[in-house]
Amino acid sequence: EKAITATVGDVKSTKKLRSGDLLVEVQSRKQSEQIVKLKTFSNIPITVSPHASLNSSKGVITCGELLNVPTEEILKELQGQGVSHVRRISIRRDGQLLNTKHLILTFDSAKLPENIKAGYMRLSVRTYIPNPLRCFKCQRFGHSKTSCRGTLTCARCAEVGHESTDCSRTEKCVNCKGEHTSFSRNCSAWKQEKEIISTKIKKQISYQEARKLVTSQTPIPGNSYVSVAKKSSSAPSVQKNPDISTSHSKPPDSIARAPPLITNLPIPSSPSVSPVNEEALASPDVTDFTLVKSKKKEKTVLQSRESDADAEMSSSSFSEEDALEYNMSEDLEDSPAAISPPPPSKPEKANKYKNR
Repeated sequence: EKAITATVGDVKSTKKLRSGDLLVEVQSRKQSEQIVKLKTFSNIPITVSPHASLNSSKGVITCGELLNVPTEEILKELQGQGVSHVRRISIRRDGQLLNTKHLILTFDSAKLPENIKAGYMRLSVRTYIPNPLRCFKCQRFGHSKTSCRGTLTCARCAEVGHESTDCSRTEKCVNCKGEHTSFSRNCSAWKQEKEIISTKIKKQISYQEARKLVTSQTPIPGNSYVSVAKKSSSAPSVQKNPDISTSHSKPPDSIARAPPLITNLPIPSSPSVSPVNEEALASPDVTDFTLVKSKKKEKTVLQSRESDADAEMSSSSFSEEDALEYNMSEDLEDSPAAISPPPPSKPEKANKYKNR
């Protein structure tokens, strides 16, 4: 580090890679031109080369007019705009490899241009986000088959020791343990890996930093908003039930001896309510009521006292005063005694006997 500082001055950062190389980030183009020319550091022979991925960027353009134009010719025309490599995106359909109108351009700068000019056309450049790299041997992400140190794993059933070409077992993913193949685009691990790569490219940070950032933003299973809401709603009911049961089951001695207070009820007490209830029990007030009198007050002919009592109890034509003064505790046999005897059936003969 002292040798670098003594040669080109203070640099932005210096980091040692796993391969043993030193990754030096300079502060200006002048420093980069100086450090590239170095051949030795403190009498130690070195080789300086620009980093392949950190000093370049990739973008995607879409143009139907360039569908049948060779990529070599496109590269030759776009080299003056900082393009160092051109690759066409192809798809496989019905066993055949078909070219598309999408082109991946590699620029020799870390910042992508907004657009480029191809002939008379101005094409917008979008950020290229590659799919996660999956090993065809162990089915894990982040490395290829050539550098894999794992064991052979089936991409269909996630079992170890055989290929997926002749496998007919139940589908199971190696990465997320879901009921799908390891190469499925519906895999949650594949989607997370895609998000890590997108964050790495857009924010221009390392893979480890992007992984930490995405992992911190990913919700933990079981801690969703619905589960938290259910826990919060169920917690108060569990806490309140013991208090309610203890307050009713074991009241204080003073409360147990005294009669229950009406003021503890949620209904507010009103001075106009209690007198009405007491008076209604003793003698109801009928001043506000209109007495309804029937047209037929009593029957003219009654055959016997029993029929008279039955008629008075069953008839709906008695007055309101009789209904209010009637005591339900009295027997039915005693009620005729309080009633005046009926008049004789032949009033004219009674008058004759009386005069004599």
